[in-house]
Amino acid sequence: MMRALWTASTGMVAQQLNVDNISNNLANVNTIGYKKSRAEFKDLLYETLEKETMRDGEGKPVSVQVGHGVRAAAINKFFTTGNLEQTSNPYDLAIDGKGFFKVMGPNGEELYTKDGSFKLSIEDDASRLVTSDGYFVMGSGGEIDLGADVKQVIIDEAGNIVVKRGDDTLEEIDRLIITTFANPAGLESIGSNFYQKTGASGEPVDVDDDGSGGSILQGFLEYSNVQIVEEMVKLIQAQRAYEINSKSIQTADEMLSMANNLRR
Repeated sequence: MMRALWTASTGMVAQQLNVDNISNNLANVNTIGYKKSRAEFKDLLYETLEKETMRDGEGKPVSVQVGHGVRAAAINKFFTTGNLEQTSNPYDLAIDGKGFFKVMGPNGEELYTKDGSFKLSIEDDASRLVTSDGYFVMGSGGEIDLGADVKQVIIDEAGNIVVKRGDDTLEEIDRLIITTFANPAGLESIGSNFYQKTGASGEPVDVDDDGSGGSILQGFLEYSNVQIVEEMVKLIQAQRAYEINSKSIQTADEMLSMANNLRR
């Protein structure tokens, strides 16, 4: 059996994965806080048909090796800051930097997100800052309870939260937690714009209000960092690569057919 059949088939599988990844980037082009990803590949094992033979400066300096295709090595996320769009909604927050918002998940686990489209959840006399899924946004004192009679919420660049009451008095409530990771690309995406820590990401570090995790912008949202033109070019490249690999399989099949039809 010709190696080309199996080698080209690995190329088709790899490009199919590449197109799947590009499609996900394009599908999330307007998703708040989404970070684009890139499929990365490595070549497979090589078969050495003839080794190099160099003695006393003479002989064949190169070997004859034939590769066996390609495999997916990783899908890497890029956490560059996306476009910051002003919304004028006081509960919309964006981090201009490498930090993440910390959120308490449904089972008490810590989740992290770049999506700052928060909401106000009112229950009895308590007003809490929550995500679109109703998960509590965490401050330095735990769940952020804004109290009752909230007229206005003011959040500065360091994340300090001040509430103006109905009688125009100001009360400092809490400070938003901004969390950083040594290797954010190692975070696990779990959907709904949330990430979880892994052994590869390193432990979460809750930074001080010194701006090391970035500054918080109230009334802004960070949209995805996907560049449509860049993804379209990659999509064309992946399509052509898939096409040429399928052509390699057709060519190998035609050569085998010719060999089978040989007559003495």
